[in-house]
Amino acid sequence: MPDPLQATLRIAGSGLEAQSMRLRVISENIANAQSTGDTPGADPYTRQTISFDSVLDRSLGVPLVKIKTIGQDDTPFRVEHDPGNPAADAGGFVKMPNVDVLTELADMREANRTYEANLQVAKQSAELLGQTVSLLKDA
Repeated sequence: MPDPLQATLRIAGSGLEAQSMRLRVISENIANAQSTGDTPGADPYTRQTISFDSVLDRSLGVPLVKIKTIGQDDTPFRVEHDPGNPAADAGGFVKMPNVDVLTELADMREANRTYEANLQVAKQSAELLGQTVSLLKDA
């Protein structure tokens, strides 16, 4: 049977990896919230989405979180009237990204809190493992 503290450390590590990728996707969405197409009528930046899956780590016998897909949001693009924009069509309308910055900020806060929780579990597990090793050395 694998050591529960090592398994806990591995589970928390997979959570850290997943949430850091989620934060990357969110930051790309926020950075491109105003990125229009290059030519008149062209599609702008499309919001990215991320989904996770549970995968069994056979060596430890524990479920880990893994990135399932990084996809694109199929929400329609916003349209704004901006005749001076190089991406404006003949009617002066520009397709804007389907990114809602407030939604992204809320997602970022949740991802940050989840990352911090996994980090705390990893720190605590590593500390307990270190204490166990010290105890065994002294015995």
